[in-house]
Amino acid sequence: MKRVGCFVLMLCSVPWLANTLYAQENLPQAPAAVISDPPHDPAFPATMGSPDIPSHGAKLYSVIYLASGAGPHSTVLMLHGFPGNEKNLDLAYSIRRAGWNVLVPFYRGAWGSGGTFSFTHTLEDAQASIDFLRQPENVKTFRIDPNRIVLIGHSQGGFVAAYATANEPKVYGVALISPANLGPGSARQRANDPEFWARWNENASRLVGTTAHELVQEVDDDPVKWNYMNCVPLVKDRPIFVLEADDRNTSDNQAFAEALRKAGNTKVTEQHMHTDHTFSDHRIAMQAAIVNWLGTIFKP
Repeated sequence: MKRVGCFVLMLCSVPWLANTLYAQENLPQAPAAVISDPPHDPAFPATMGSPDIPSHGAKLYSVIYLASGAGPHSTVLMLHGFPGNEKNLDLAYSIRRAGWNVLVPFYRGAWGSGGTFSFTHTLEDAQASIDFLRQPENVKTFRIDPNRIVLIGHSQGGFVAAYATANEPKVYGVALISPANLGPGSARQRANDPEFWARWNENASRLVGTTAHELVQEVDDDPVKWNYMNCVPLVKDRPIFVLEADDRNTSDNQAFAEALRKAGNTKVTEQHMHTDHTFSDHRIAMQAAIVNWLGTIFKP
């Protein structure tokens, strides 16, 4: 009985302990959605679907996490990186528990989706996914509020999210998790990182129809297009969250956030966490930061 009692006490103390540890490292308080399940709604329960998204003659596999309640729900489009080993599905669950839908598509040529992979295709696939969320039949089926769409992108997906937001005025805001600035970042890493080609070859091997050299050439052919600083004038009036890690992207991320502030964006939030590129030992802290930020935009 004593062991059972200690176990119950430990479970009851977990949220308090987690938030105490976050406070010691100056990390965000973990909201309920990150550490506990919401009440069950028997009429409109939380669930998930696996719609196919058409994009330029190919089919994108995707997963959509539907929040409980009749809705319509604010909806996140979550974009993975290159090649997408970390898909942040734990973050998707936390966002859904906070009352949001989350659509997670897989680019052409990635993770079973049809077609071939290229960086240009990822931009097109993001727009196709936004269009999917606005189609009337999907709005009804998935209980979507088409006026409350927010993008979240990690690494190369962060570049895609910034670009898609800049080129789609109806996207309300965007959260960038250690976003990669493809043009400047690639050029700098090739000059200074002896493991660059090994890393890119390994990542490209998981994708269909491309090679590391082809992807680098794609960026080199139009370096201006692949610099996310060009997005700043187009997103300066929208909520932007830049979440940084201790990685190769830190200086670019800080410069992007500073450029947004200088452009007059009063809705830019910047935060740095002392962890790796995939937030391996800060997964709960990362989720807390994103969910808290989403709560400042819309209340479910």
